[in-house]
Amino acid sequence: MTWVVVPAAGKGVRFGGDLPKQYVQVFGRSLLHHTLTLLCRHPDITGVQVVLARKDQHWPGWREMYGKPIKTCIGGAERADSVLAGLRALPDSVRERDWVLVHDAARPCLPAGDLVRLLELGGSHAVGALLAEPVRDTIKRSNARGESEQTVPRDTLWRAQTPQMFRRATLQRALETALASGLAITDEAMAVERLGLLPLLVEGSSCNLKVTTEDDLAVAEFWLGRLSGRDG
Repeated sequence: MTWVVVPAAGKGVRFGGDLPKQYVQVFGRSLLHHTLTLLCRHPDITGVQVVLARKDQHWPGWREMYGKPIKTCIGGAERADSVLAGLRALPDSVRERDWVLVHDAARPCLPAGDLVRLLELGGSHAVGALLAEPVRDTIKRSNARGESEQTVPRDTLWRAQTPQMFRRATLQRALETALASGLAITDEAMAVERLGLLPLLVEGSSCNLKVTTEDDLAVAEFWLGRLSGRDG
């Protein structure tokens, strides 16, 4: 049994506008709809738990896609709060050692092959795994004046993506521990790492971007067109 928690309680402040970015439309469907579609199509995904803002007026009320149940709950102030709320709201049938994926609501261009590879490699790893992309650009470290003072070796640097995949109990304990310490958690793997555990990095595609700005939206539209065959 493998469920996916999709945190969708954010306001998308960096994106701008009154409409949360997960509800912005591409090809006549919201980014969130594209995301849920790619998840529910996979035969090994049991269901999806979507975490919404308390006053979300845009959620269309989906309860099922491709025969997979879609459940909802209310999230918190920060991403980690929302993911933890999603974990706690999972059905009782989801056991402590069952795998749970966490995937961004506004990351709609996940290739099916990347999801297959994550489930295969992560499912055979002791801790879990996350999709990530090796850093290929030259990375600079600046000083307080904004001047480049060091070139950072990139051999071991990766850009974290989602989905990220962990046992339900492991991830819940990691998030609870991190939140209790007051630490700002930027992704689930960070919380798990703080327990002394080492998740596996599974190389993902550059098209699996998270829509954060309007420029990202244009790139996502391009990739959604390619992935769905709309470019001809």
